[in-house]
Amino acid sequence: MTSKKIYVADDDDNILELMNMILKGKGFDVITSSDGKSLNNLGYLPDMVFLDIGMSGSDGSEICKEFKSGNGNASTPVVLVSANANLKEIAKNCGADDVLPKPFDIKAVVELAHKYTCAGNK
Repeated sequence: MTSKKIYVADDDDNILELMNMILKGKGFDVITSSDGKSLNNLGYLPDMVFLDIGMSGSDGSEICKEFKSGNGNASTPVVLVSANANLKEIAKNCGADDVLPKPFDIKAVVELAHKYTCAGNK
């Protein structure tokens, strides 16, 4: 069985490193980006996406909206990540499937990854 691919975008290198360690440790193939702009140019669809909404020079909610409207992308789960108090409303407005409020714990990341990919090692 091939591992599920998860795309993670955040402008905080520490969060990218943490998410990478958590998800790879659970058997996922992780692609990281510091701005999320590469999401629409990957050349393949990831199995799910974690997108920070407040990245330097990028708006994760706009990236989500553009990604979800792309050919065949609508069914790919996108989870918005942020400390923004309006996170759920922002997610609803851009078509995201779920939210991960910051600060987050490891368990929440793993649960969301399993929920949307049904993969990885428990």
